[in-house]
Amino acid sequence: MMKNAIVLFLAASLFLACNNSNNDKKVAHVITAENDTLSYRYDSVKVLSNNLVKPEINSYADTANAVVKYPVFDKEELNNFVKQQVFDFFKEDDHPNAYEDIASSFIRKYNQFYLENRGTAQWWYLLIDIKVMRQLHNYVALKYINASFVGGAHGSTYITFINFNPKTSTVITLDSLISPDKKAALLKVAEQKFRKDEGISATEPLKDRYFFTDGKFSLPAAFYVSSKGLTFLYNQYEIKPYASGITELTIPFDQLNDIAKPQTILTPTP
Repeated sequence: MMKNAIVLFLAASLFLACNNSNNDKKVAHVITAENDTLSYRYDSVKVLSNNLVKPEINSYADTANAVVKYPVFDKEELNNFVKQQVFDFFKEDDHPNAYEDIASSFIRKYNQFYLENRGTAQWWYLLIDIKVMRQLHNYVALKYINASFVGGAHGSTYITFINFNPKTSTVITLDSLISPDKKAALLKVAEQKFRKDEGISATEPLKDRYFFTDGKFSLPAAFYVSSKGLTFLYNQYEIKPYASGITELTIPFDQLNDIAKPQTILTPTP
């Protein structure tokens, strides 16, 4: 019974994919988020290729797909800023003006690949997933995940964070939280925490186990302020092999008392 249900589901999905004159199919759903300081809902776009691969396996075929999931806030400045961060990632090749443009462009590229490689068993995917990580009255943190596969040994995933002050409609950068003259102190505290988390001594060389330039500890660009402190994220390949995945490093608030700028989200309210 379950097998029949799965087959029917897949057949229905393929029917939707194959009955689109533009070789694309868009599907959207909405989830409303409640009890947040800034009201928002989740929306998504999904585009499928009409070109099917591996039709001989289990009586159904796979197809390339591109999915974009994103929040829609009731503050247009924030929506536009989030869009711009995503669009900038693709601007060199695609110059998108909407999330649909990104998904459709990806599938068009796959369709071209398919035409040039008839009978291929390779299917591609693109997933852009933007999630709300944290909200305060003056802070919104978003996690931006960009995962894709276009052939090769494995797919790739890139993660960054979008930090925004909805009260002032401004971007929150690390420089807005840490003074330039405190960057060395931040780096020292961060390396101590990193070594503790990784279980290595204060004197063990980093060059033998990590990809830090010249073996010197450094912080990644991706960060946000979590409920526990200032959190940094190293992406795949950034400091470790692909198989090791991502590495997160959180510096607790109490270790930032003498480092963070006053009256920011890193400092407690009197």
